[in-house]
Amino acid sequence: MITIIDYGMGNLRSVEKAFEFLGYESKISKKAEDIKNASSLILPGVGAFGDAMKHLKERGLIEPIKEEVKKGKPFLGICLGMQLLFEKSLEHGEFKGLGLVKGEIIPFKLKDLKVPHMGWNNLIAKDNPLFKKSNDEYVYFVHSFFASNVDDKDIIATSVYGKEFVAAVKKDNVYGLQFHPEKSGEVGLAMLKEFGKL
Repeated sequence: MITIIDYGMGNLRSVEKAFEFLGYESKISKKAEDIKNASSLILPGVGAFGDAMKHLKERGLIEPIKEEVKKGKPFLGICLGMQLLFEKSLEHGEFKGLGLVKGEIIPFKLKDLKVPHMGWNNLIAKDNPLFKKSNDEYVYFVHSFFASNVDDKDIIATSVYGKEFVAAVKKDNVYGLQFHPEKSGEVGLAMLKEFGKL
């Protein structure tokens, strides 16, 4: 059972529907027990970093997440969920993240391009289990912040919007996608299918 972690932020149902389409059993839950009993975990989300961490703390989900990651359980953060994997964010202040991946979240500062970065961009991917069929394909982004000071070995894909930025990370059993695979057509569904195989 894939558990999609409900911490009061948006975009949960679209991720669940994508896994249903692929034939994987999944459920949306805010219970620590379901996190512990899951075969793998998804942390999606749309919204602000500080609010997200506050909700995770209030629901008592931070320690269960860290415990299951430490056990080696496959874990995928999507969009805001990816940003929460890092040590801290500078979104409207400074907030501590889950600290599962080294780095911090900083804002786009672009003179000639609109923020948020919204739309389809090509993915420049390294070899890894999720991107078997998706190198240099287009995926869908919606974000105003991105990961910085990330170890090169943890970066599995980049994209370009004014400047090159981190589009995906992997550290051991933890994956993060800055884009929305559930909104990226066949390319994104192929990635979710590969994650399901883990």
